[in-house]
Amino acid sequence: MTVTSPVADVVCVGETMVVLSPQDDRPLAEQPALGLAVGGAESNVACGLAGLGHRAAWLSRVGDDPFARRILAELTARGVDVSAVETDPQRPTGVYFKDPGPDRTRTHYYRGGSAATGMGPELARHPALRRARVVHLSGVAAALSASCARLLGAILDGGPTRGPLVSFDVNHRPALWRNGADAAQSLLALARSADIVFVGRDEAEEVWGTARPDDIADLLGSTPVVVVKDAEHGATSYARGVRTFVPSLPTKVVEPVGAGDAFAAGYLAGVLEDRTERSRLRLGHLAATAALRTRDDVPVMPPRAEIDRCLALDEDAWAATAPR
Repeated sequence: MTVTSPVADVVCVGETMVVLSPQDDRPLAEQPALGLAVGGAESNVACGLAGLGHRAAWLSRVGDDPFARRILAELTARGVDVSAVETDPQRPTGVYFKDPGPDRTRTHYYRGGSAATGMGPELARHPALRRARVVHLSGVAAALSASCARLLGAILDGGPTRGPLVSFDVNHRPALWRNGADAAQSLLALARSADIVFVGRDEAEEVWGTARPDDIADLLGSTPVVVVKDAEHGATSYARGVRTFVPSLPTKVVEPVGAGDAFAAGYLAGVLEDRTERSRLRLGHLAATAALRTRDDVPVMPPRAEIDRCLALDEDAWAATAPR
């Protein structure tokens, strides 16, 4: 059932799941108990934007179950408008587990046949999307089902006349795709249709075989804004023919999960605030750093006074600083 339509600066479309995660760095098999939280690439961005003071909404489908109620309550508590979320009584809400390891945190998903996989192109006509300044999508949703892929295609269809800016995070998840060729073709087509694209240098190399930021921007052709993230090294944007690089902030990494979503939230906050390209990238780094320093998928964003201080730093001071 669809309720009233939100009016938001940014509407994020995609699946959110309940997350079961350890409270320390021991592997999942050794844990006596797990914490319960929520997580999803697109709703993480919505939460990050809300934490930075912007009106954000999440559009999706959930099951008629306790997991859905937990998700809706937590996103609401974080300031995200969930009034356009639809309930599917025939399908469950997805869940996933975090499994810490010596090299990285792995994730185990149980989302096949979830309520969100039933989303389709008809959702692209939702009034909430037309009222937004920005619509945010990710490659995760494109991989969930054929109908979800058509939904993203329908939102992106129409080019410059479609209305809101559409941002797209490539967010390549190999386990969700049937094969690498399908992922490469689908993600490239979606990225080339967006107004703003976020992509990790490593994932571009994995999915498209293209490793250099300049080559990635060339591959995406006429995409108005391309932001290539390169982990601890920095991020490079290509906007209106201008290349801008901003180094990452030095920080101790507790867990990398959610950092890319936080970066997108920070960058989009800079777009909404009409900041310069350099400040947009800096704001992305500030948000990502907050995510890297916590086990939570969604971090507490830096206070505005700290953000303003960091955005005002000169280049040398920026490269040497880290948020308190």
